[in-house]
Amino acid sequence: MILSYVYKLRPSGSQSAKMELWLDMLRSHYNWCLADRIETYQQQFVQGAYCNLKTRAEATPLTCCIVKNGATGNPWQDSGKKRNAVTIQDAALVELKASRPWYKSIDSDVLQRNIARLNTAYQNFFDGRGFPVFKNRSNFRSFEYKPGRVKFQGNKVYLPKIGLMRFLNSRPIPDSFTVKSVTIRCKTDGWFMSVRIEDKSVPELPKRDISSIKTAVGLDMGLTKLAYCSDGSDIQNPRFATNKKTKRILKIRQRRLSRTKKGSQNRKKRLSQVASLHNKIANHRNAYQWQIANKIVKKADAVIVEDLNIKGMVKRCKPKRCEKTGRFLSNGQSAKRGLNRAILDAAWGEFISKIEYVAAKSGKILLKINPKHTSQTCSVCGHVDKFSRDREKFICTECGHFDHADRQAARNIKQKAVQEYGLNLIKVLRDSKEPKQLSLFETPSTESTVPKRRKQTALKSKRSVPGNLAVQLDLFSQNIWNVSSIESPFF
Repeated sequence: MILSYVYKLRPSGSQSAKMELWLDMLRSHYNWCLADRIETYQQQFVQGAYCNLKTRAEATPLTCCIVKNGATGNPWQDSGKKRNAVTIQDAALVELKASRPWYKSIDSDVLQRNIARLNTAYQNFFDGRGFPVFKNRSNFRSFEYKPGRVKFQGNKVYLPKIGLMRFLNSRPIPDSFTVKSVTIRCKTDGWFMSVRIEDKSVPELPKRDISSIKTAVGLDMGLTKLAYCSDGSDIQNPRFATNKKTKRILKIRQRRLSRTKKGSQNRKKRLSQVASLHNKIANHRNAYQWQIANKIVKKADAVIVEDLNIKGMVKRCKPKRCEKTGRFLSNGQSAKRGLNRAILDAAWGEFISKIEYVAAKSGKILLKINPKHTSQTCSVCGHVDKFSRDREKFICTECGHFDHADRQAARNIKQKAVQEYGLNLIKVLRDSKEPKQLSLFETPSTESTVPKRRKQTALKSKRSVPGNLAVQLDLFSQNIWNVSSIESPFF
């Protein structure tokens, strides 16, 4: 079993300054290694038979590494085998420390893990993800130690080349678990340590087989509500970043930031205030999503969601240009801006990933389906028509079925997963319960539209509750004192 614990560090002033200096040097080293690999690729596939277009030196195995993923340096090992880019750049660390002595202050394992970080980014690119990008101060805020290098002593931790440091030991590491890696990360509210631990004697929970799933719940993501469930329940959307109060505070702080001079100390203070507000919003959102994810996973054996393309949903509208005048026309981007902010504030992608993590930890499963026509299909007759939905209302143009659009979509998501994955589900009362169909002159009531709840019996005591009558009045009853056990004070 593999777990990850996060602790908050309490470094001294000198230790904090040293770690910030490490981040600057590691970021420079990362960018240099990335530029080296890009240049090596251009030498092989772009510049032809030359090592460099300026010198026009011919590419030979002694001067260039003729491999797809190469780097500048000696491409041969002592055994005569080819080196890859990682081993070439690892071997170049000795020359780096000789030419730039200030890199000697960084632990050698941290530098090696920095190269491995770049190699992971390249591997993600080969798997079909984006190409590695150069890092700046905002997106390079962590470094990592190798296993066995960090030592724990109660509420203190020893980091090589940094020293002994206190941390908030919120939960102790079990004795049977071994530390695999330690990542130091700088955030707005301080330094944090992420510890990855493993115990091979504790087996992972086996992934549930689809044939063993008996109950399932479908989720339809929304903005008015965070999610609608197929059992009729819904989840509130607190709107941590887009509520009226937070938007006003953020607007004031950003306005104060824009009025400061670039490079001044006041600008750094105002920037810290804006960053602390964003960090507070993120913490509240994460805590709420973890709480809701645990509740959802407890509902059924499987959770079914849509495979949404969130990046495409928040993409900017294409510009429109007039053919005659050449001016840009209105494309609806100003109206879509608020929708994009609401989608990003709901953080559907993070919410789904949390549900998937909790489900895997609980021995359950998360299933994804194609979201096509889930909100335009009638759950009663199966008719598909985009005109059946009007915002949050759904009125089927074929059979006249009336329902809430998002709750109906959640039921369609569940039914679609049953057909695609061949689920053999059992009927649950909360899923099969339907509102009572009223007659022409029947008045709707709570008892006829929702399932009956357990009756709460009142406390039997001699003292009566002020303001409450002992007997329910009739529709045309006028004398309230005849039905009460208390005599009128006016007679």
